Amino acid sequence: MRAVAYKQSLPIEAESSLIDLELPRPEPAGRDLLVEVRAVSVNPVDVKVRKRAQPEAGNARVLGFDAAGVVVQAGPEATLFKPGDEVFYAGDINRPGTNAQYQLVDERIVGRKPSSLDFPAAAALPLTALTAWETLFDRLDIKRPVAGAANAVLIVGGAGGVGSIAVQLARQLTNLTVIATASRPETQEWVKALGAHHVIDHTKPLAAQVEALGIGAPAFVFSITQTDAHFGEIASLIAPQGRFALIDDPERLDVTLLKRKSVSLHWESMFTRSTFKTADMVRQHEILDEVSRLVDAGTLRTTLAETFGAINAANLKRAHAFIESGKARGKIVLAGF
Repeated sequence: MRAVAYKQSLPIEAESSLIDLELPRPEPAGRDLLVEVRAVSVNPVDVKVRKRAQPEAGNARVLGFDAAGVVVQAGPEATLFKPGDEVFYAGDINRPGTNAQYQLVDERIVGRKPSSLDFPAAAALPLTALTAWETLFDRLDIKRPVAGAANAVLIVGGAGGVGSIAVQLARQLTNLTVIATASRPETQEWVKALGAHHVIDHTKPLAAQVEALGIGAPAFVFSITQTDAHFGEIASLIAPQGRFALIDDPERLDVTLLKRKSVSLHWESMFTRSTFKTADMVRQHEILDEVSRLVDAGTLRTTLAETFGAINAANLKRAHAFIESGKARGKIVLAGF
């Protein structure tokens, strides 16, 4: 089968930073599904892994953590899907990725593809939807109010992949006032179209901009990017006893800034359930099925923003470079081999 992988952690500009190659087609066992991959999307985690995780000498690692495709074979213990089912999922960080014609994935982290979307539009959703859903509802518990706080959530980095779905989930499934950050006219318009009540500029101090809205101190803050740069402002603007969540990897974070207000901190990694095979691992299947239902009902929309052509090394290198530029909005998708 055709696949795209890397053998060395190299700058994306390097000729062999990502390479096309042929690999054996895998066979499913246990609760695995063998999926024929029709479309993938590219996430910041692809870039992080490529830069930081050096494969063993002589080995190649296939990246990719989002896919939409068709089940071609099910393992002997699989019960949720059968061959021919159209699915979407975000995969497991410890297994070969989605940038291959065929991939094995545990059915407990797979959802039914929205019937109203084609494969590229569906591939834009799984990782970001799971990350946003788990952060908002499992970690921040945003349906449980904070006494005395503004019933509001600030989403720092609202125009990226996770932000684009988090804005929609908060707006469509709760009564929260949604404040999102975006710095360029096109990204500001993007988050407004997704449902943000207010948009502020993350290149300027956040606390003064939130205060100027006149709604009070928000109960919840979800920081998606550059948390270390914004953390002091976040600690200043969040309500006492508020709840704060992040998903990025700040080099330093002075959590003592949260003590005076008794603010709780919640870290989210979408890969926790699959990495540790948690007792509630099937929850990701349930979340993706609910996201699919909401998309088909017209409540949520795909966050696909750019299509970069077929799944090959050249196009994936372009996608990685665009994500590294920090200018992406929504999701970058590739389709077909």
